[in-house]
Amino acid sequence: MAAAAEPGPRAWLGGGSPRTGSPASSPDLGSGGRARLGPKSGLGSGPERAGARTPPGSSAPGHTFRKVTLTKPTYCHLCSDFIWGLAGFLCDVCNFVSHEKCLKQVKTPCIGVAPSLVRVPVAHCFGPRGLYKRKFCSVCRKSLEAPSFRCEVCELHVHPDCVPFACSDCRQCHQDGHRDHDAHYHHWREGNLPSGARCEVCRRTCGSSDVLAGLRCEWCGVQVHAVCSAALAPECSFGRLRTMVLPPACVRLLSRNFSKMHCFRISESAVPEPGEGDPGADGSAPACPGREVPPQESRPDRQTLRVFDGSDAVLRGQFRVISVPRLAGSEEVLEAALRAYYITEDPGDFELQALPAALRAGDPPGARGQAQSGRALEEEGSRGPGPPESAPVADARIIRALPRTQDVLKVYPAWLKVGVAYVSIRVTADSTARTVVLEVLPLLGRQAEGPESFQLVEVLMGSRQVQRTVLADEDLLLNRLRDIRQTSLRQMSQTRFYLAESRPVAPRVSLFVGGLPPGLSPQEYSSLLHEAVATKAGLVSVSHVYASQGAVVLDVACFSEAERLYMLVRDTAVHGRPLTALVLPGVLHTKLPPDCCPLLVFVNPKSGGLKGRDLLCSFRKLLNPHQVFELTNGGPLPGLHVFSQVPRLRVLVCGGDGTVGWVLSALEETRHQLACPEPSVAILPLGTGNDLGRVLRWGPGYSGEDLLSVLVSVDGADAVLVDRWTILLDADPEANGAENGVADLEPPRIVQMSNYCGIGIDAELSLDFHQAREEEPSKFTSRFHNKGVYVRVGLQRMSQSRSLHREIRLQVEQQEVELPSIEGLIFINIPSWGSGADLWGPDSDSRFEKPRMDDGLLEVVGVTGVMHMGQVQGGLRSGIRIAQGAYFRVTLLKATPVQVDGEPWVQAPGHMIISAVGPKVHMLRKAKQKPKKAGTPKDA
Repeated sequence: MAAAAEPGPRAWLGGGSPRTGSPASSPDLGSGGRARLGPKSGLGSGPERAGARTPPGSSAPGHTFRKVTLTKPTYCHLCSDFIWGLAGFLCDVCNFVSHEKCLKQVKTPCIGVAPSLVRVPVAHCFGPRGLYKRKFCSVCRKSLEAPSFRCEVCELHVHPDCVPFACSDCRQCHQDGHRDHDAHYHHWREGNLPSGARCEVCRRTCGSSDVLAGLRCEWCGVQVHAVCSAALAPECSFGRLRTMVLPPACVRLLSRNFSKMHCFRISESAVPEPGEGDPGADGSAPACPGREVPPQESRPDRQTLRVFDGSDAVLRGQFRVISVPRLAGSEEVLEAALRAYYITEDPGDFELQALPAALRAGDPPGARGQAQSGRALEEEGSRGPGPPESAPVADARIIRALPRTQDVLKVYPAWLKVGVAYVSIRVTADSTARTVVLEVLPLLGRQAEGPESFQLVEVLMGSRQVQRTVLADEDLLLNRLRDIRQTSLRQMSQTRFYLAESRPVAPRVSLFVGGLPPGLSPQEYSSLLHEAVATKAGLVSVSHVYASQGAVVLDVACFSEAERLYMLVRDTAVHGRPLTALVLPGVLHTKLPPDCCPLLVFVNPKSGGLKGRDLLCSFRKLLNPHQVFELTNGGPLPGLHVFSQVPRLRVLVCGGDGTVGWVLSALEETRHQLACPEPSVAILPLGTGNDLGRVLRWGPGYSGEDLLSVLVSVDGADAVLVDRWTILLDADPEANGAENGVADLEPPRIVQMSNYCGIGIDAELSLDFHQAREEEPSKFTSRFHNKGVYVRVGLQRMSQSRSLHREIRLQVEQQEVELPSIEGLIFINIPSWGSGADLWGPDSDSRFEKPRMDDGLLEVVGVTGVMHMGQVQGGLRSGIRIAQGAYFRVTLLKATPVQVDGEPWVQAPGHMIISAVGPKVHMLRKAKQKPKKAGTPKDA
């Protein structure tokens, strides 16, 4: 067999050999400087397609440019400038359009060869379909005019039918057990930049709202022209947020058997996988994917064909539609079919066969259903109109690879430190996996090591999942390649072979299980889980117990057992409560840079008019996704456990006052288990009142500001102390028995308070609002609407009076305090109540000290009714000052509404004891913006 070591492909930006072990990146794909790879350069290569003329001297990697006549305004995909005149150059495969003068500078790889150039394949996390205005598909380069997909981790946008052709080039956010990274490199993503983006090198505009142009590093945020990127150093410093980002080299997660959605704790939507009931994912499409089919192409002189790329597509009924002239020759039809699947190999290696008669006569169930739904998808605006209803799809064809007696195989060195990116060898009918290993080792300079220490791994780089298969020594490679081509030609272009060290990987997966009964011992939790999900004692152990919150962390020493437990726990309920299961990464705290203080982000997606969903996606892209936790999926505890060993830590809570209190309570309960026992907490206010956020200068509520500027403000915020109060609620058995006739007592419980505690009318209004929101949560999507509901319930309660001063008793510092005639009693810790009102008032009073939120004192204020509360909201009056102290005892003679930090309930008759217990909490207050100094006229 002939073998030849080839030099590593040049990085398409910046040149030079790729550095071994660098993480995956889209533009850092690497490519040769040829317009088309030679016929013997490996899989997926071939000479230029007939009819495509790439101008001499063009260095476009993999493109097949031809000169075309422009019939509508067109912009260059490299420089984003308007193409004047009627002539431009168009790539037949990926729709890249360029000036003639720009052809020599094109470094962006064609989508047909891009999968073979990805350094480290990392699958994407596609969320539900959505409308993304002024965005472009990264596969076909056309605008997204219909519901499309977006990766939740990177800025990849694709049409539904382009998903199977997307590169598995998502951000690599953790180590997966192979080896450590020596350095971190830019992860470039092309296009979809803000229209006013400026190039970091030349300071000219590099963004465009007309085409997919410009580059952006998805770690540091640097934006450049594709040509200018060569002037930047390849290493990435994480930019302005470098002290807040958790470096990928400091996170370890063995993600085998788990999808990326599971690894990043992303709520799975009802979006089927491509080819699993989703006709648009890989079903019918126009002639050239992403290229609109003009209406005149349905004329009688043209025909439409259904094209399948292999046996798997026929079984699933997944096809793409091409439109060709009726007089077109077989070679022209074959080229159109190959373009539809982004296949850049020599058309002479393929043939177009008619679908077998048995399938064509009856149409397989999948094909028939997919054909109808595929047309429906196009009518919805998939990316261009397909054949009209009256124009039937006449024939179906399947692309087949011609038999080969030998083939060229690219073998990549995986994580081996060698000087080449891959080697190419020729395989024949007798070539096995073992003979390939024996032949490749000398080419990589590892001939001194025995073949027993290495194995050949087949990797399928799907856009949604990367699958690895270790080949047996006796597997015939030529047969393997033939079978893959028979199954799917698209799959062939996404398959890669690695030479990897056959060292055993010790499986260790951490599973968080929540929703268990609180207060049990580790042995009781182990027994409970064994009964519920049949845990295996030799493979599963309880590593951490959070008894007060009813949660445990399991260490699982088997990948298949971890997957089984994860799926089973999510469908299990204990004592009527559903369990929660999360896959947790491990933070290597000893490898954190000295100046690194990671930001742990908690987001409540139900707060702020449902803006939390968009915030989750945005924070995952600005930071490491392992730093972002959704509070409705396990609460704050999983995030605190993951970062429990980090010596320096900051926390950002995105939600209302109740959400902030929830996180602060979890911090207090786990404080003794944290290496950073007192992390500073910042707030992104999403609720209705947001009083704590107002006091700490974070504003009355989030209204769509740039999140990068929010994170920069968090990084420069000042640390302040805030008192934290404990409220003990203890029902009185005699009062409950006298009122209800039965002694059905509520057990004593403890509630934490940061802002205020209200008894009476204000709690009653809050309770009415809470009940209205629980009945129709879909209506409460606007902060303005929420305040309108508050006004409505207040007007309904305006005429009601309960004489609260007769139903409660108040003791301050063990002394009885006589209450005036009031309808509401409020204990305030911060100078903001009810969406920013100053209930205590600005006037000085010799009886009391000036209130501060860290003085260890609470202020007690009364209100006489709804009218009084409205006057306080308008700044016309203040509350009735009653007392100030550090210890309070309230006796409730009747069941009374109570609310703490915006969370209301009806408290049974009994006692409430309010005291300052525990250390003060460390909060982050936004720094005041310094006024800009007036410069000289020249500076201005």
